[in-house]
Amino acid sequence: MKLKKQVTVCGAAIFCVAVFSLYLMLDRVQHDPARHQSGGNFPRSQISVLQNRIEQLEQLLEENHEIISHIKDSVLELTAHAEGQPALPHHTPNGSWVLPPESRPSFLSVSPQDCQFALGGKGQSPDLQMLAVYSLLPFDNQDGGVWKQGFDITYEPNEWDTEPLQVFVVPHSHNDPGWIKTFDKYYYDQTQHILNSMVLKMQEDPRRRFIWSEISFFSKWWDNISAQKRAVVRRLVGNGQLEMVTGGWVMPDEANSHYFAMIDQLIEGHQWLEKNIGVTPRSGWAVDPFGHSSTMPYLLKRSNLTGMLIQRVHYAIKKHFAATQNLEFMWRQTWDTDSSTDIFCHMMPFYSYDVPHTCGPDPKICCQFDFKRLPGGRINCPWKVPPRAITDANVAERAQLLLDQYRKKSRLYRSKVLLVPLGDDFRYDKPQEWDAQFLNYQRIFDFLNSQPNLHVQAQFGTLSDYFDALYKKVGIVPGMKPPGFPVLSGDFFSYADREDHYWTGYYTSRPFYKSLDRVLEAHLRGAEILFSLALAHARRAGADGTYPLSDYALLSNARRNLGLFQHHDAITGTAKEAVAIDYGVRLLHSLMNLKHIIINAAHYLVLGDKDTYHHDPAAPFLSTDDTRPSQDSLPERTVVKVDISPRFLVVFNPLEQERLSVVRVLVNSPHVRVLSEEGQPLPAQLSAHWGSDTDTVPGIYQPYAPNDLPVVRVTEGPLFSEVTSYYQHVQTVVRLYNVPGVEGLSLDVSCLVDIRDQINMELALRFSTDIESEDTFFTDLNGFQIQPRRYQQKLPLQANFYPMPTMAYIQDAQSRLTLHTAQALGVSSLGSGQLEVILDRRLIQDDNRGLGQGLKDNKRTCNRFRILLERRTTTSQSSSFFSALASMFKALGFPGARTGSPEVQDGRPVSFPSLLSHITSMYLNAEALVMPVAQEKPAPPALRSFTPLSSTLPCDFHILNLRMLQAEQDESLPSAEAALILHRKGFDCSLEAKNLGFNCTTSQGKLALGSLFQGLELGSVQPTSLTLMYPLGTASNSTNIHLDPMEIATFRIRLG
Repeated sequence: MKLKKQVTVCGAAIFCVAVFSLYLMLDRVQHDPARHQSGGNFPRSQISVLQNRIEQLEQLLEENHEIISHIKDSVLELTAHAEGQPALPHHTPNGSWVLPPESRPSFLSVSPQDCQFALGGKGQSPDLQMLAVYSLLPFDNQDGGVWKQGFDITYEPNEWDTEPLQVFVVPHSHNDPGWIKTFDKYYYDQTQHILNSMVLKMQEDPRRRFIWSEISFFSKWWDNISAQKRAVVRRLVGNGQLEMVTGGWVMPDEANSHYFAMIDQLIEGHQWLEKNIGVTPRSGWAVDPFGHSSTMPYLLKRSNLTGMLIQRVHYAIKKHFAATQNLEFMWRQTWDTDSSTDIFCHMMPFYSYDVPHTCGPDPKICCQFDFKRLPGGRINCPWKVPPRAITDANVAERAQLLLDQYRKKSRLYRSKVLLVPLGDDFRYDKPQEWDAQFLNYQRIFDFLNSQPNLHVQAQFGTLSDYFDALYKKVGIVPGMKPPGFPVLSGDFFSYADREDHYWTGYYTSRPFYKSLDRVLEAHLRGAEILFSLALAHARRAGADGTYPLSDYALLSNARRNLGLFQHHDAITGTAKEAVAIDYGVRLLHSLMNLKHIIINAAHYLVLGDKDTYHHDPAAPFLSTDDTRPSQDSLPERTVVKVDISPRFLVVFNPLEQERLSVVRVLVNSPHVRVLSEEGQPLPAQLSAHWGSDTDTVPGIYQPYAPNDLPVVRVTEGPLFSEVTSYYQHVQTVVRLYNVPGVEGLSLDVSCLVDIRDQINMELALRFSTDIESEDTFFTDLNGFQIQPRRYQQKLPLQANFYPMPTMAYIQDAQSRLTLHTAQALGVSSLGSGQLEVILDRRLIQDDNRGLGQGLKDNKRTCNRFRILLERRTTTSQSSSFFSALASMFKALGFPGARTGSPEVQDGRPVSFPSLLSHITSMYLNAEALVMPVAQEKPAPPALRSFTPLSSTLPCDFHILNLRMLQAEQDESLPSAEAALILHRKGFDCSLEAKNLGFNCTTSQGKLALGSLFQGLELGSVQPTSLTLMYPLGTASNSTNIHLDPMEIATFRIRLG
């Protein structure tokens, strides 16, 4: 205790010395004669300002006296506890529970410089801010003629006389890895035939081009083709005929997917391409996700892609951008002040990516140039005018008709280079279609190119052919900003394809699988990290021969199954019921495998004597704390049987900071104590395990699993108290933890939902407060960033819902209420002070978007949340020491200073969670994993805690992944290298909470990797692009790194 007092006093003394030094420095600046003689850096007009700042600083010292006093009181309180109070929870005379104090108190220290980021920097405002665009547009949906959702396009015939129109027709086939059919069914019925025909038909004419996106399908096909075919593919890629676009495992949904999974599927696809074909994708292609997140351009930019294409954007936005020639832009992140996140983006202008909606504004004409629809085929044109094969007799007339569409479409863009996609879902699956499309189009191109008076050059091209031609035309290299093109920030949710048909239900559809997705993701991250560390320690000890390297193949399979589920018809809940079951089986299979990987790694790491390690797949050393009987069942907790012999538990904290959490375990007896590794008693609470609303399960003690009755049950205890409410279709549990630190600062809420007996029902959970949020609320994008929203009165209710993968909040000048979620759901704020989240939805009828069935396969689903209420301060009236000090630094001219309200700075809406909010989200989404030692008798070998990190990471650093890379020769085995992916989170300092209990601080983005992992050395550290395709500089012996806020960085490392 004396040491704690000394640390407190020293800390206060250092603080006072620092403040006094700053006072003397400013005083010296004011009175230094040399400065006055040279004109000085501070004109007299600023001296009074500086004096005012000093007075403010002195006032802050007074305000900070309360903080110092609080620290002093805390130390004294701890001393009193240690000297006289019992070590276990006890009742006070007033009936409340008191816990013993933590043995290691924590003090939060945030550098004022780290608070600067949320205040903003001096950056140029974007030309287009999507929140402002939404407020501007009338959304009146006027009839535009042949282009129903647009307007009549006209042009002058001589517009291209001085600069000919350059047309790139890009053949493509959009292959959904599951939608109407399962992934495997699609592959065997269609995809393999598309790719087999591609190999044959592309060789017939070197002018032919084709693009491919989904590596999940491509890798499956690759595994089943000959070495000769593989060589042809490499040649087609090498000569530019075949381009791999985006290169992810799938074309991911951008609303519900978490950024961990988005990055993971991108790495999986890129690593596969590099190892098998030796190619690095250059351009992104996303024609089918139902709305677009600004997270995706950031990930593509950091993967070193230079251009991207999007399609499904609200038709009113498309019309507005077309009218102002803003369909191509540099997409910039809202927090970016130096344009380092800019990536060039092309937005397709019309209704769909199919052929009738891609050649120009008139689908009736464009459909006549989809030669799969020639008379006699299986599909035709809905506009009743069929295509005609191109002959010498009609080529002039047909080419002129098509050129008119090309010219009209080009008027919507700023350059004389035109992109015309040519494809649709699962196209080119028969050789006849390849011939029909390529031969007829080539005849048209040959004619157009032979007529100088038409001023057009038309050809087949890839997506990068188009971007390269555009860059060349405007005189830049790929990646630079083209002169005269706008800068845009924001996202493209929510999406409507026509009228008031808003695609917002899928933010919630099939929430059971959305939850399972996140459970699998958390287990994958935990398994990746533990496997990498266990293998590195085993190799260092020369014991890698006894470690189960076969776990790596299971790990790789789990990556691919999680990646597959990020597909825009999987996690969205928009596939047929049989396909959803197929996804569920894959997810469950991988979840079981990941639990075994975690068990094997934890077994090795906690053994006191590593030489005694023995891997027996038939008799694992550790067991899991829950099981799932089937892919559509909720987890069932494992009962730990206790008697007079002790049972041992291994608990894994997957976070990079120390945590104090309540760990739940089911036991078969109420007569139980919990001891620490050192044999010291730990606080524990016994609660009944309920089998219904009023009946307990004999011999098992832990709450949950009741039936639906209108009953309210209250449970009180030393560690937590809870209220359980039973309604007809939902059981809610609101739990308040009585523990120090993060877990005790928010409410834990779970909702067990069952609407299987309903017809056309959406069940919503509404939170009503007195917060004066008016029409503004905030939702996250992919768990990566926050996007401000506004409730738009001019739009229908369904248009005002947005995706919420991890959190949403409302705020006013005094308070912020954050709803944290463990699964992606749809959210809105339909009134001031309200948040409304859709828990589940059930539809009996089809929505006429191709699925052919309703949404009737609902499951019993448990949605989990945390509610965090924080006091909010502003820099103008701050009682927060750190916020006010940050304001002072800003006013004194530190870099990055900017004035303005916290919400809208320089016209760019931007917001950040607090550090407490970030860590609360991590607690919810990365629960501590409990693994009972399976062996009951005799006593297991000696175990000891394993601490992977030498010290806790800064509060704003997150180890996104530590991912072993594949061996060069055998993809089922790990190499000696791993990918370390770090994320430094941006946070808002203007939110206060006392006794935060963080065991971490911030470090201005600095981190020493060399000493990061305890007991291991970093043989090399190579910064790379996000997906490891490009080295960034040379590998260095220096292991000290720096990350800016919000940045994600990947390092290729060698642990040993």
